[in-house]
Amino acid sequence: MSLNLSAEHVLSTTRAVRKRLDLTRPVPRHLIEECVDLATQAPTGRNRQRWHFLVVTDKAQRAEVAAIFRAAARTGAGSPVTPQDLRRMNTHPGSLQRIGEGFQYLYDNIHRVPAFVIPAVEGRTDHSTVLEQSMTWGSILPAVWSFMLAARDRGLGTVWTTAQGPLERELAAVLGVPYDEVMLAALIPLAFTLGTEFRPAPRIGRDQVLHWNHW
Repeated sequence: MSLNLSAEHVLSTTRAVRKRLDLTRPVPRHLIEECVDLATQAPTGRNRQRWHFLVVTDKAQRAEVAAIFRAAARTGAGSPVTPQDLRRMNTHPGSLQRIGEGFQYLYDNIHRVPAFVIPAVEGRTDHSTVLEQSMTWGSILPAVWSFMLAARDRGLGTVWTTAQGPLERELAAVLGVPYDEVMLAALIPLAFTLGTEFRPAPRIGRDQVLHWNHW
């Protein structure tokens, strides 16, 4: 099943979906498999293809993952919003409030999400150099974004979340992942969206982010 969206439309309307996830409708396995097939066509450092996608749909397993997500989120270990962040957000009134409301909704309903997709990559970057980090993360992030774009074209919503990060080791244990060898990059809720129409988001102007030849 595809919405047959143009590439430009998919790229400009793939949003971080939290409050518009359909929590009552299962996601067919074949759709997730199709998205993974497209994801693994992404470029990867030295063609090593160190990516993995853990999909959790079992109700009991989802409950365990949701509990870890909530416990990790309560640690408040995420990066704080900086004054610069606030200045940028304030160019779009209500942005910070919407983000907070969206996260709270997801926190309250995470156990109801029909599928979790947890992208992972072989090799850890703890205390690594920027070069080592960029090579490793550069081998999973393009694939995950391809997954999210493919999901959007199939009427599915996603959001990259990292709240589970402080309890990555515990999450790895629940999923049977060898923590010392594999990093869990994110936890992505996956569900059909409530409605399929999404608009391009307000963004900082090109003149503030585009640099020619020097900063």
